[in-house]
Amino acid sequence: MGLSAVAAINSAVAQQHTWRVGFLALPKRPEPFQPTRFGAFARGMRDLGYVEGKNLVIEWRFADGDVGRLAALATELVNLKVDLILASGTPVIAAAQRATTTIPIVMPTSNDPVGSGFVASLGRPGGNITGLSNLSSDISPKVVEVLLSVAPKVSRVAILVNPRNSSNAANAINLQVALQGVGRIGLPVEALTVEDIGGAFVKMTEQKADAVVVAPDAIFVEQRQRIADLAIEYRLPSIFSFREHVEAGGLMSYGENLADSYRRAATYVDRIFKGAKAAEMPIEQSTKLELLINLKTAKALGLTVPDTLLARADEVIE
Repeated sequence: MGLSAVAAINSAVAQQHTWRVGFLALPKRPEPFQPTRFGAFARGMRDLGYVEGKNLVIEWRFADGDVGRLAALATELVNLKVDLILASGTPVIAAAQRATTTIPIVMPTSNDPVGSGFVASLGRPGGNITGLSNLSSDISPKVVEVLLSVAPKVSRVAILVNPRNSSNAANAINLQVALQGVGRIGLPVEALTVEDIGGAFVKMTEQKADAVVVAPDAIFVEQRQRIADLAIEYRLPSIFSFREHVEAGGLMSYGENLADSYRRAATYVDRIFKGAKAAEMPIEQSTKLELLINLKTAKALGLTVPDTLLARADEVIE
């Protein structure tokens, strides 16, 4: 009974206090805002009883796609004495981690939080960082299967990676192993900056790649329209981790729903506000994976999507 009373008091205090969340993101602030993954976080907080302007302040900070701005923005949030920082994507989480070891940091998504050095383990993070992991390194065989079901004749598959994103190395290795297992060749191609993306597609052509898998990375999500356009221009069937790429014109995606992950991140924020310690909160791994297919892009590339795959898709863009 005593523990129940304490929990009730903590819950009441969490709702009465005005909490300040620092929200750090790499891209430009999207417009319209509410339908995006960022808006999903705000909706998740509202569902838990937190209302901006009443008991919640969100300090939104967007780096306009410039990784170099993340450190200053993270420091700015720390100086504002926010109660918690929300940071998604390897470079963003890394910037927040360098800025503070005491303010709790919640990750709506992370490719490889252990390998990236953000947490000691998934079960017991051990520091000031917790949140969700998207399992992107573990679904490579399925990604390869989906790609080959639409483009069975491909033999040399480019893997677009950001060398600054430590988790992309694991992605590339896993994809190469999965491709080798079905008699194909995986060709990692690096793009460190926005300016490198065009050259990366030129290199894919030089290496005679006939398809491309794009590793999950914040810069690639930010540049999704350009990457989708280049894949069509170079006649490369493409598969991504996130639906945003397919909505921009990419051929297919198989992976987590980012909006759902941002909404679920709100539950971590709520628990921390009610007294939970980030160090003791296990990393939640994504269980909701979705398949999206863009039939307009398939037609542009002269590809036929099997009916069996269409039946499995969570969404088909026509």
